[in-house]
Amino acid sequence: MNNLVNLKELRENVTKYANRVAKGDSFIVMKRSKPLFKISPIDEDGWETIIDFTKFRKGGMPVDEVIKALKAID
Repeated sequence: MNNLVNLKELRENVTKYANRVAKGDSFIVMKRSKPLFKISPIDEDGWETIIDFTKFRKGGMPVDEVIKALKAID
């Protein structure tokens, strides 16, 4: 499998590549034949949840409410 993808190809088929990353594939994104960045799955063991806003409200909270709440703490 070729793990190089052109930036234009990625933009035009982002869902296809997102699905492949979700299945464990990684890609080097190229622009004008030069590597630009890498897309890879998140290491779930290295992920730390600080706060789960879905516990406050189903579907999460708007960012402006989060910022307002954080400012009230200060």
